[in-house]
Amino acid sequence: MKATNRFSIHFKLRAERTKDGFAPVFLGLVVDGTKSYMALKNFQADTEHWDKIKGGGRKDTRQGRAINEYLDEVRMTIRGHYRDMELNGERITSDTLKDAFLGNVQDGAPIMFSELIAYHNEQALALLSIGTMRHYYVTQRYLIKFFNLKYKREDIALSALNYKFISDFEIFLHNHKPVDHQKPMDTNGVLKHLVRLKKMVNLAISLSWIEKDPFKGFKMKKKKVEKEFLNEWELESIERKMFKIERLAMVRDMFVFCCYTGLSYVDLMNLRPEHIVKGIDGEPWIKTFRQKTSIPVNTPLLISAQNILTSYAGNIRAISKGMIFPLLSNQKMNSYLKEIADFCGIKKNLTFHIARHTFATTITLSNGVPIETVSKMLGHTKIATTQIYARVLEKKVSDDMAILRKKLA
Repeated sequence: MKATNRFSIHFKLRAERTKDGFAPVFLGLVVDGTKSYMALKNFQADTEHWDKIKGGGRKDTRQGRAINEYLDEVRMTIRGHYRDMELNGERITSDTLKDAFLGNVQDGAPIMFSELIAYHNEQALALLSIGTMRHYYVTQRYLIKFFNLKYKREDIALSALNYKFISDFEIFLHNHKPVDHQKPMDTNGVLKHLVRLKKMVNLAISLSWIEKDPFKGFKMKKKKVEKEFLNEWELESIERKMFKIERLAMVRDMFVFCCYTGLSYVDLMNLRPEHIVKGIDGEPWIKTFRQKTSIPVNTPLLISAQNILTSYAGNIRAISKGMIFPLLSNQKMNSYLKEIADFCGIKKNLTFHIARHTFATTITLSNGVPIETVSKMLGHTKIATTQIYARVLEKKVSDDMAILRKKLA
């Protein structure tokens, strides 16, 4: 086989070990600069019929041609192993190719990525929420698309994972255009998929399915994004707006309720009558757990939230499910919120999660509630997460002062 920058095979006669006119032949493998050598077992060549320059048998003798026939079989066998490893997406080095030739592959076959996915999902189903598992399923589908594009197959060996694989997958995610939206993923969207992949890779390392961490030295890039929230005027305009369409009025009520409680969409949908209890001050509180982190949430109900609760006390749709509010998908919620924003003249991209941000900023922090208290009510595991909202408020103060300067100028 002719040498290439990627893969070459050559043979060398060890003449210094000649005995009775025969000497051992060593096989040399070079793959991307890595080299391995080994003696061909049970084979020695007649030194008189060896061509030192060409590294094979002499073509002008019958014995030399017989040597070349054997060496050609060795070449074909190695090429076959190389092709199989390449198709399987295995990491190919001179050592792994040598092991394949010698039959030293452990357990007879490489561990495939599909096995890692199956094992991860089996374990994670008992630990993660359905929503979180859906995110993993999306990441896994992107991986399969990447396999198809790069390797022309839906599965690869775990041994193929290296730094370049991670880097190539990152580029693939940036360039990929999903069918459900036209623009490629932003930096933070790509990061979420890489984080999930890293968690699966860490599992493979813990299981000793791979030896080296392909993420070693790889830096994940996160773009800082300011949290959007409603100011007092925007929140009031939504609260006071009269909607003739029942679905919009219902979504508005649930959104405003979360603006005054800090609940996320999923925690609102999980809210049951038994989660409303009398607090230490004798007033109604929400006592529940965040589905995302299982962190307890203890939040006193402000009067606006209490009024909304009262208005939904007899809601048939909610009562039939044992819930406080009617169940509605997050997708529909966000779709209806776009309509609500248009009706109220709000230019911001109104999503349900903005309610949680509004509670943290406009309702609590801007009214002097200590950040530690806000963090507790939001169910944050780290105070640093809540501090993001404090930085947003600093920007708001700066903007407000800029307006004041213009008025006083």
